[in-house]
Amino acid sequence: MTSIPFGTTDWAAVETTVHAGETGQALWRTQVFGDSQIRVRLVEYSAGYVSDHWCHKGHVLFVLDGELHTELQDGRTFTLTPGMSYQVADGAEAHRSRTRTGARLFIVD
Repeated sequence: MTSIPFGTTDWAAVETTVHAGETGQALWRTQVFGDSQIRVRLVEYSAGYVSDHWCHKGHVLFVLDGELHTELQDGRTFTLTPGMSYQVADGAEAHRSRTRTGARLFIVD
């Protein structure tokens, strides 16, 4: 990470964008920092959310609330609960998310 001066973020003041899933929706609050364009998001998945695509982007994802089911394209699945995280590199295992109950996530990519 380069060219990111110290700062704070009041996530309640960051505009929310809506992203439809195959079912349900994701609400994103997004900030982008520095020359390397580090994207930091607070994401809320509605109950019944299922991603509409396989993601190839790398992330570090931390579950704040709820339960998240992450499926890899090779068929492996992982269940994450509050306090758990995952990390994956750009172009590594394609993945997608779903949640029955909803989930709130902090994501850096």
